[in-house]
Amino acid sequence: MEDNLIKLTRGVPPVESFPIDRLQECAEWVLLTQGDEVLQYGKSRGYPRLRELIADDKGVDPDRIIVGQGSLQLQDFCARLLLETSDVVYVEEPTYDRTLTLFRRAKAQVVGFPLKSDGLAVKRLEQRLADGERPMFIYLIPDFQNPSGTVLSEAKRRRIVRLAGAYNFWVIEDVPYRRLRYRGEDLPSMFDLAPDRVLQMSSYSKLISPGLRVGYVVAPEPLAGRLAEFAEDTYINASYLNQAMVAEFIKRDWLEPQIEELKGLYEPRLYATLRALEEHMEDLATWQKPDGGFFVGITLNDDMDIDELLGEARDQNLLLTDGRNFFAERHNGNGFVRLPFCALTAQEIEEGVKRLAGVVRRLV
Repeated sequence: MEDNLIKLTRGVPPVESFPIDRLQECAEWVLLTQGDEVLQYGKSRGYPRLRELIADDKGVDPDRIIVGQGSLQLQDFCARLLLETSDVVYVEEPTYDRTLTLFRRAKAQVVGFPLKSDGLAVKRLEQRLADGERPMFIYLIPDFQNPSGTVLSEAKRRRIVRLAGAYNFWVIEDVPYRRLRYRGEDLPSMFDLAPDRVLQMSSYSKLISPGLRVGYVVAPEPLAGRLAEFAEDTYINASYLNQAMVAEFIKRDWLEPQIEELKGLYEPRLYATLRALEEHMEDLATWQKPDGGFFVGITLNDDMDIDELLGEARDQNLLLTDGRNFFAERHNGNGFVRLPFCALTAQEIEEGVKRLAGVVRRLV
């Protein structure tokens, strides 16, 4: 273990989490019974039976559901549809690095708001709005946020959706980790609080398999119609075969047991991470203590050269992601490190955090 390469980089599910046998059954059944439909071109909103299942779960009309090639592509569609050059977008800081890339490609002005223990600094948000700034939308990951692990409090969720209504901007709520709560009670989603103001996005990448590339957005009409047209012009339709496999998986009542198995797999890895941090880094950094999700984000107590940190870590067979990539203003990410724990064993987590602590101690 001391010489093994440890990757504290991507937040990917481990291969042992994939329900391969059940997915094989779903694929065979779908091809046998619906092959003519799922192997043909289809409507751009997505495979109808999956959209109906999602719509029933959300309590909305199926026309509000767009199923695409993962939720990141649907985020890209929203950015291209809604944003013009120099439009303002609000985000948490830190936030998902690939989403920042999409917004920058759309030439938006991205404004980050720092995270506190209960989520985004809403007072700063209120002040910018009161000063006259008008964002097109705010992008949030309210449950077990990537990369910090933070959960947005219910009070702040309610304040943000009220502000969205008062100042006429959209809320894009990204919830891929919401079902992966290992203890405690769920908070109302932002979509629950304001279904006509919130575009809720998620996927089955963390719950079944990322290789299926099945994500969805629940969008208010007429935005759903515009997204469907954009999707049709982009790829005609996303893979119906993969979407039909997911629908069959859900119809066979396999999703809920799958989620419970994931919780049993991931919960010990989360607590192994928190124990290792307490043992090795209590005097070096601060961090959230999430009750779910894929990540624990840490902020080092002392400033240091991040390139030097990444290089020293590589010398110790430890790969880290550049924490600056998660920030709208890169310099704000000096000293931030994301720890993805789900794909590592408890022993790998312990050794990885120990190596990180050793590197930090040598550099401070």
